[in-house]
Amino acid sequence: MDLFKVYKLWDIEPVRGLDTTLWDNNGVEYTDLYGGHAVISIGHCHPHYVEMLSAQLRKLGFYSNAVQNSLQKELALRLGRISGMEDYSLFLCNSGAEANENALKLASFKTGRSRVIAFNGAFHGRTSGAVAVTDNFSIQAPFNRSHEVTFVPLEDADAVERELSKRDCAAVIIEGIQGVSGIHEPSDAFLRRLRELCDIYNTYLVLDEVQSGYGRSGLFYAHQRSGIRPDIVTSAKGMGNGFPIGAILCAPHIKPETGMLGTTFGGNHLACTAALAVLDVIENEHLVENAASVGDYFRKAFEGDAAVAEYRGRGLMIGLEIKPQFAGLRDRLLFEEHFFTGAAGASVIRLLPSLTITRETASRFVASWKKLTGQL
Repeated sequence: MDLFKVYKLWDIEPVRGLDTTLWDNNGVEYTDLYGGHAVISIGHCHPHYVEMLSAQLRKLGFYSNAVQNSLQKELALRLGRISGMEDYSLFLCNSGAEANENALKLASFKTGRSRVIAFNGAFHGRTSGAVAVTDNFSIQAPFNRSHEVTFVPLEDADAVERELSKRDCAAVIIEGIQGVSGIHEPSDAFLRRLRELCDIYNTYLVLDEVQSGYGRSGLFYAHQRSGIRPDIVTSAKGMGNGFPIGAILCAPHIKPETGMLGTTFGGNHLACTAALAVLDVIENEHLVENAASVGDYFRKAFEGDAAVAEYRGRGLMIGLEIKPQFAGLRDRLLFEEHFFTGAAGASVIRLLPSLTITRETASRFVASWKKLTGQL
């Protein structure tokens, strides 16, 4: 049996990691500035994380949601306090796509409506509803296109209002910062206007913080810079530092009924332990503040860079739009300088490192970048 082809693979197999360092099966050392699609939030194999998961596995790895699980309650309390969203309620699942799927389902249940507004350039996942609100026709099967979704331009509040005025929309879904399309950030004014419009037309505002959340932007959730309170916030990726977990945070006016949402694996003992360990490290090592600080360093370091057409992003969610003459730079960074980075299309290099990244590691990357682009 062969494996299903998911991504085009580099001929590199990481077999060991520690913080922002990876080693492959040939003993070659790399610096990880991508974190496996923004998943590694507290570094590879953080000792506190490893110890907490190991200790829990020695006690109980799994039981279903048909019984009490105090770890879920502890996670809800801790996440509420650290995020500043204590009055929200928490539903735990397994991934970002599943979180977005359940958020839209809940909005439809509560409003009795079926249509959703999403934005050009959006990516919300690959399950049926999540991929329907993803702006990529090539990954939507005919089955997915049966959902009622309208795409409008980011920052076009008038277009949003025209659609909402039809009064058939269950939700507006938007990323705190768009990731897959190349790091595009909605303005604070636009987010505030979306909140106003959703209130006027009794539509749920869903903030997808799957990639932009958990401290990555220099705030716990990226939308918090605007001061709004979404009806639903979705989380995943950095939430478990590699252990699969996702969540939706529901505003206090949303009262889910028993059985409205469900999951077999969501919020299992190991997943909750991983999420609690992540929160421990984020809080104790001041990683949200570190993301803001190192992000500021990157922004200043790339000001006026000869290879960068545009610097986009906030904190440690960074998109570097490279000029055409520097095509192939990402491969050179990997194979010559041994830095893992991400991409968005052919022209954007994405940096999504662990929130533990140091200024020294960041400066080594900048030096390698300038060496390869002939600026040293």
